[in-house]
Amino acid sequence: MDTEFTFNSRRSPVVCLHGCVATSQPLASTVGLDILKRGGNAADAAVAIAAALAVTEPCSTGLGGDAFCLFYSADTGEIQGINGSGRTARAQTLDFMESRGFSTESPPSVFDALNVTVPGAAACWCDTKELFGSQKLSLQEILSGAVELAELGFPVAEVTAHHWADNVAALRDAGKKLGDDLLIDGHAPKSGQVFKNPALARTLKELGEHGKPGFYQGRVAKAIVDVISKDGGVMTLDDLRSHNSEVTTPISTEYKRARLWELPPNSQGLVALLLLNILENFPQLRATGHNSSDYIHVFVEAVRLAQTDGLCYLGDSAHTSIPLETLLDKSYSSQRAQLIIMDRAMEQTKPGPITASDTVYFCIIDSHGNACSFVNSTYMGFGTGLVPDGCGFSLQNRGANFSLHRGHINCIAGGKRSYHTIIPALLTDSVTKSQKPQQLLAALGVMGGFMQPQGHVQVLLNMMEFGMNPQQALDAPRVFVQYDQKSGQWFVNLEEGIEQEVAEELRRRGHKVNWPVTGHQRSQFGRGQIITVGDWWNPSATQASRLPRVLWAGSDPRADGCALGY
Repeated sequence: MDTEFTFNSRRSPVVCLHGCVATSQPLASTVGLDILKRGGNAADAAVAIAAALAVTEPCSTGLGGDAFCLFYSADTGEIQGINGSGRTARAQTLDFMESRGFSTESPPSVFDALNVTVPGAAACWCDTKELFGSQKLSLQEILSGAVELAELGFPVAEVTAHHWADNVAALRDAGKKLGDDLLIDGHAPKSGQVFKNPALARTLKELGEHGKPGFYQGRVAKAIVDVISKDGGVMTLDDLRSHNSEVTTPISTEYKRARLWELPPNSQGLVALLLLNILENFPQLRATGHNSSDYIHVFVEAVRLAQTDGLCYLGDSAHTSIPLETLLDKSYSSQRAQLIIMDRAMEQTKPGPITASDTVYFCIIDSHGNACSFVNSTYMGFGTGLVPDGCGFSLQNRGANFSLHRGHINCIAGGKRSYHTIIPALLTDSVTKSQKPQQLLAALGVMGGFMQPQGHVQVLLNMMEFGMNPQQALDAPRVFVQYDQKSGQWFVNLEEGIEQEVAEELRRRGHKVNWPVTGHQRSQFGRGQIITVGDWWNPSATQASRLPRVLWAGSDPRADGCALGY
């Protein structure tokens, strides 16, 4: 590890041989590890964990939201993805929104039923199991751990209890009320209080028995449409029945000796790759010191450029042409990097010229070397807070990400997917397919809305540039570059642990800095998980001393979770 790195890691990484899971909730980690021990693979465990987190962290995730999956096959070295994001109701066109009196200047409330898009998580779970699973366990068996948690109850963890209460209060302040299925006597459960959700247990059982029809048709589908309709939405049973996931080819970029893989648009994984490509033009980054003023300055400016391009060019590829090849070309990022000046912040950022919230993240590597990187989200806390009768989950508000500006790439349309913040990631070596199957280096991710690509790159650089192990990489103080649409200004939020003189120097260069960010406010920096194959991040390890099959894992201290292995 770099001797200049002074931040003390709070716990050791988990090391194991035969399989590992890392999640934001210990009970969910236990459920996933149990699936691996019963003969399931990484994909099976991912579905089991997603369901367990839907029970234990409903203020971040659930069946009413979306899910994205990346899967690495140890047999072939191939990486495949599933885009499990839902679409708007077909009737929800821009003309319709304008007829309701909404506009760019006056959009609907983030909790409005019109922000509910078709929940894609259930289909993604089923497709993950069918396409990538071991086929040794049925969907009912995979979901049984989550069903048990929902039926028998579980003690609510401390960080989850805080966010649960915060999100209930936010809904109340907006004149909304969360459904009773997710409350105890009308209140959010307290830390340590046992919470049961028999309605969700019933829904999970129906999904396990009937698969996708058990969610997108019948009782659950009718309950979804009814609660949306009562609140002014226009989703129909046909919108739900016609939903399907999209199997995708991931996009990637090479950084030094590794290749980072992300899902293509409408996922914002593109932003993480753009950011990494820009930073590659600053080989002196490591020499400036971890979280130094120079390091953070370059990072912040690169985020502004990458995020600006993402907001301009990223949308649903089924509705528009996205110039991925041009954007990911190294020469394009080289041109963008030239806009960064070391002694002052850019006055404004514009998209480059081209010619063509709340969430859960978790990862698993199994005994065969397969890996699954998975994200599930209801977007902002409980999303809209709408709970279909007798179903035990709330409906997402992902539609709040749409633009109402006519002609914008992310403008709302019927049956369209919005700009999507959730992004799982995988890291492999940088060999070409003609040489040999690519070798997995890590499964990693950092949840947290627009923080996610920034989080991916920060923890990756912590390992690749500063030699941190997975736990240290997650423990280290982070930076969140935040764009305020109302003021048109960029803010730099610095977590506690970053030195005061760094904050002062960044202000001198023209950045609008919030420092220090402490306590539960640190949730804005995301909550990540990492599992690496071998200790390739360790600069003192020689080739002869490396143990490539040892799994090293870390879990973010900003959440309740842990990594477990066997």
